[in-house]
Amino acid sequence: MSGHSKWSTIKRKKGAADAKRGKAFTKIIKEISLAAREGGGDPETNPRLRLAIQNAKGANMPKENIERAIKKAAGSESENYSDITFEGYGPGGIAVFVECLTDNNNRTVSAIRAAFNRHGGNLGTNGSLSFLFERKGIFTIPNEGINPEDIELDLIDAGAQEFEVDGDRITVTCAIHDFGNVNKKLIDLGIEPEEAGLKRIPNDTKKLDVDTAKKVMRLIDILEDDDDVQNVYHNLEITDEIAAALE
Repeated sequence: MSGHSKWSTIKRKKGAADAKRGKAFTKIIKEISLAAREGGGDPETNPRLRLAIQNAKGANMPKENIERAIKKAAGSESENYSDITFEGYGPGGIAVFVECLTDNNNRTVSAIRAAFNRHGGNLGTNGSLSFLFERKGIFTIPNEGINPEDIELDLIDAGAQEFEVDGDRITVTCAIHDFGNVNKKLIDLGIEPEEAGLKRIPNDTKKLDVDTAKKVMRLIDILEDDDDVQNVYHNLEITDEIAAALE
């Protein structure tokens, strides 16, 4: 079952360019705030908040930051965030799906449209890319102090579909309906993921030449740099040649 997952063909290696700690914290705090406002501040009875806190810990967010975000969400000064998504195409016909949390829809729509227009893309209508992506559970686990062979069968029994060991990380993929089971099994095994969540995985990936791929990744970088953007998904296959050119 170990091998090359589709998630790894579209996800760049974590590096200095992706380690924007401040922006990562901002996005996590938004998710904590929305989860706490919608489902209450008790993670025991609020699965979305529990997952957001789990991801905050995986990103090494200080405990006081987490508690402050939950407390603020329960108060009168809570920001009124809403979910909004965008679908479109980047250079080379690469499909791009953008998930946002925003307190100002007009600002977000304007910024996302401008990013696509300025970087060789075009926005489509919502639902236009639904056939290209499938939501799956993705867990990223640090490969430290763990023997992957010792946990692989347990996770398969819990519903894992793919189990990939790649250097210092283990990536586990499961169907959306098995997300809770796999998450619980990791907790039972005493393993805390760096990141866990429902991601949009392309049913098929597309290869491009290096120059066009760089233009796609420039668009994705611009989108990810926007404070309102939580996640950006695409179907560009990150070949070894492209990965080397992006380093």
